[in-house]
Amino acid sequence: MTERPAQRTPNRQLAALIAEAGFSNAGLARRVDQLGLEHGLDLRYDKTSVTRWLRGQQPRGTTPALIAEVFTRRLGRRLTAQDLGLDACAPVYAGLEFAATPEEAVDIVSGLWRKDSGSHAELRKIAFTPAGLVVPSRDWLIGRADDKVSRGETLARVPAQGRPASPKFSTVPEPGGASSRQRSQSERGPGQKVTGGDIAALRSVGELFRALDHAYGGGHARQALVRYLEHEAEPMLRGTYGEQTGRRLFAAAADLTRLAGWTSYDIGAHGLAQRYFVQALRLAQAAGDRLYGAYVLITMSRQAVYLGHGREAVQLARVAQQGVGTSPPPVVQALLHAVEARGHGVLGEVRACTASLVRAERALESARPGDDVPHWARFFDEAQLADEFGHCHRDLQQYRAAVQHAERSLQLRAPGYARSRLFCRVVLASARLGLGELDLACQLAAEAAGQASEMRSVRAVEYVRDFERRLEPYRDAAPVRGYRDKVAALG
Repeated sequence: MTERPAQRTPNRQLAALIAEAGFSNAGLARRVDQLGLEHGLDLRYDKTSVTRWLRGQQPRGTTPALIAEVFTRRLGRRLTAQDLGLDACAPVYAGLEFAATPEEAVDIVSGLWRKDSGSHAELRKIAFTPAGLVVPSRDWLIGRADDKVSRGETLARVPAQGRPASPKFSTVPEPGGASSRQRSQSERGPGQKVTGGDIAALRSVGELFRALDHAYGGGHARQALVRYLEHEAEPMLRGTYGEQTGRRLFAAAADLTRLAGWTSYDIGAHGLAQRYFVQALRLAQAAGDRLYGAYVLITMSRQAVYLGHGREAVQLARVAQQGVGTSPPPVVQALLHAVEARGHGVLGEVRACTASLVRAERALESARPGDDVPHWARFFDEAQLADEFGHCHRDLQQYRAAVQHAERSLQLRAPGYARSRLFCRVVLASARLGLGELDLACQLAAEAAGQASEMRSVRAVEYVRDFERRLEPYRDAAPVRGYRDKVAALG
């Protein structure tokens, strides 16, 4: 398809932003092409294309959204196609926006749930973008709390004259008689009042899916979780509720959305996971829960560590620390410092990594049984801290220390955390390999490979593959051949 004929009016908005960003025409075209490649688009724009845009020609398809994203990354503030004097289009980066209002946040996240629930394969292929972390984390850190989240309470009341509050819930009989009335009572629709029982149900569902994720991997029930969000959480968010109930509702929705992101991350859908995390962060702000917002940020930091973006991982952990102030529970402090340490470990920054680990250890030691610990932080115990130590020392090639901490974590870790135990076993195998203990390393890794074959977790498979890459210098040794035979037998 050819682009529309050039308009007569020059695009002064685009020209001003090009000047502000310091782009040349060729430089802007190149960045748009590169961003397109992240989405599987072969665009091939050049400086002549940009000249045409400046003269008033409108680019077709999703290109206006791509151009807007290029400027968003460069200038550090969210820009839309309209801000650039371009026609609006469906944003290819939908989901990375940090909504201005709770209502907009519901619109964005529910759209994400619906698309994902529909099993759109292309949604799971969207690339992770480190630059997409900047604006949401900044907006969370400096953003003002939402003054109001309550919704539609007046619509739920019956006026004095006795007429129904909303035509959607009229008592006029529907075709089908009693069966239709029973269906309307059992299926939630937009506008219904949200109760404490509804929120308790969301929390219970979260615990169920979290346990499945820990034991069997994110791919086991991820799609069911997304459908639950679409069919149950969205109608609640579009229901009627007061301030206190609304805050609790947004908190529960944030928790489930973060979990949807976590399970997406576990199956290797990193761009999709990133979008879930950004939206969970915005829902946490609507809930007025700064601690949970920090938890979402360190979840994003963990994903950055896994993908090798150590600098972004450290920055996210530090934003989380700054955002919660000086008095979070000691367990939360320990978690925040441990995640920062992981980022330093990926970067090979020994001193900074060690300092963060020491702060994490001291914070956990100061925790007391009576502390008010958020439900999401209760997993962070001595076993988890030892696991963080083991990963960091492995990354810093301090193999003897890595062995010590990984073994301690495996001794302390509960069986229900099967995937975490698998990761730790691979860390231990890699550390044993680093110490030259080839037989033991292969034995440990073979156990981990067997466990990975029973999970639906791309991360579990990738941990094993990382170990196998470390085996390459020893590929002709008898223990390595035995290891490969065992893995091959797993199919």
